[in-house]
Amino acid sequence: MIYALRVTSGQEKILAEMLVKKSKAEKLNIYSVIYLDNIKGYLFVEADEENTVVKLTQKIKHVKGFLRKSMALAEIQNLIQMSSSQSVTTEPGDTVEMVSGPFKGERAKVIKIDEAKDEITVELVEVAVPIPVTVKTKMLRLFKKAGASDDDK
Repeated sequence: MIYALRVTSGQEKILAEMLVKKSKAEKLNIYSVIYLDNIKGYLFVEADEENTVVKLTQKIKHVKGFLRKSMALAEIQNLIQMSSSQSVTTEPGDTVEMVSGPFKGERAKVIKIDEAKDEITVELVEVAVPIPVTVKTKMLRLFKKAGASDDDK
């Protein structure tokens, strides 16, 4: 059964990691802890029973409560699919285009990828002095792969 936890917005990823560590340390029957980028303020916990979720969330800062009614996997399946389809798959050397932020419309070359933080360090192409800038992957769109010629785009 899946339970929805209400948490402080912006703390979802950190709380998910904390809950996983606590469930392993206390040997609770927690099967998964899910956080979705497109749903702020909520985590989803898969567990056998409600009491296990209560034990898991006790004395954890930023957990505001949870919905007592469990949900079926089918109810959140489409949310999981929407979240996973949004990521950009890039490699160092690829050319990307900024889709938001102060450099919107600018093209940049990928230097480094930090998957843990969901960030990419890029170097702007059309500037006099190349400056490395670290941005979230959601702010980028793949323009050209590193090995592709100008005709392939």
